[in-house]
Amino acid sequence: MKRLSASNFNSLTRIVSIAAGGSGLSYLYSSDNEVSIGVSVPVPWRESISLPWKIAERMPNCLSSSSPVNSELGPFQLFSLSAGSIPSSESSGVSDGCHNEHSCGCFGRDTFAKAAAKVGPAVVNISLHQGMYGGVFGGKSIGSGTIIDKDGTILTCAHAVVNVQGRSISSKGKVDVTLQDGRTFEGTVLNADIHSDIAIVKIDSKTPLPTAKIGSSSRLQPGDWVLAVGCPLSLQNTVTAGIVSSIDRKSSDLGLGGIRREYLQTDCAINPGNSGGPLVNVDGEVVGMNIMKVLDADGLSFAVPIDSVNKIIEHFKKSGRVVRPWLGLKMLELNDMVVAQLKERDAAFPDVNKGVLVVMITPGSPADRAGFHPGDIVVEFDGKSVESVKQVVDILGDKLGEPLKVVVKRAKNNLVTLTVIPEESNPDI
Repeated sequence: MKRLSASNFNSLTRIVSIAAGGSGLSYLYSSDNEVSIGVSVPVPWRESISLPWKIAERMPNCLSSSSPVNSELGPFQLFSLSAGSIPSSESSGVSDGCHNEHSCGCFGRDTFAKAAAKVGPAVVNISLHQGMYGGVFGGKSIGSGTIIDKDGTILTCAHAVVNVQGRSISSKGKVDVTLQDGRTFEGTVLNADIHSDIAIVKIDSKTPLPTAKIGSSSRLQPGDWVLAVGCPLSLQNTVTAGIVSSIDRKSSDLGLGGIRREYLQTDCAINPGNSGGPLVNVDGEVVGMNIMKVLDADGLSFAVPIDSVNKIIEHFKKSGRVVRPWLGLKMLELNDMVVAQLKERDAAFPDVNKGVLVVMITPGSPADRAGFHPGDIVVEFDGKSVESVKQVVDILGDKLGEPLKVVVKRAKNNLVTLTVIPEESNPDI
């Protein structure tokens, strides 16, 4: 409760305004000598009234020049801002003076411009004469890339820098690389993997090269803002914006066969030549590599998550190629609907809610030799519990020739432990 003499009318007016605006309870009483007003102020406001500067300390970048703190009224003009404009004291993670970038609501008019400016100098235009894939403009296969290391290492897509025949790389060679500042270099294709469509190009420069900051795609969520930066149709330094539509669009959803892959789906506008360019978050960090779009469709673009790209790069550094273990299993992730249908068909189906169902086994494969049966449910792989195909793939990693223990659940809940030895998959399949 606050008590105030009526002689200070300005202060009285302020307190009454605060109480009214904050749904506070006020009352008036008088005696022979004075008139007083009592105000019951809600708990969340009490600290702000007694320590008004704390609001300004918590909002370093959320105030624009058009919303100054009124010196006469103290901090109370700020209460007209939306709740999202004032970071919660429980927020975690600080970015550029604001709390967690996904919740602070501190979007400014130049948020995208700053993000584009951070990554722009490191984005390059890549061209290859008579490329068989990628966008073709002026007789060249064109694409984009990102300088990820000061030594001139450039991340790009394989289909823009190598000639491909069938499913194998027929040749690697030289490409033309043009920087944002106009400098041109001859680049050498060091590594390329057509299954992931990722390639590494190297250029040599006597002067410093700009680099992009690598972020993490695991932090993305549907609805996050992102930028697609690249050189569509050889138009250098093009930036488009959109949101993340899906964080785990599977290759099977897109009708793409072969090795299982997952993509980031966005609604950023990309065109031939954007392939290999970076997908960037609002902090200017690379979170993906733009790779393809659906023809004759708007808002359906796809990027390889940067976390997946990093794994491919590690393979390049370690082995000079991507090592992919092969078990010979075709697997399916279970959900409540699939389990219900399988139980309806077979009463002896194991009691599970989730898991990885073995659908098919390749004859003569490591899985076949290990004793897997169609209908097995993988519940543990190499000592770790699993509920998805991705978990199995991640645990498998690049293990070759190494015996792995796998626990499967069979009809009537029988648990069986199998030992499988992964082999390397045929890179041309």
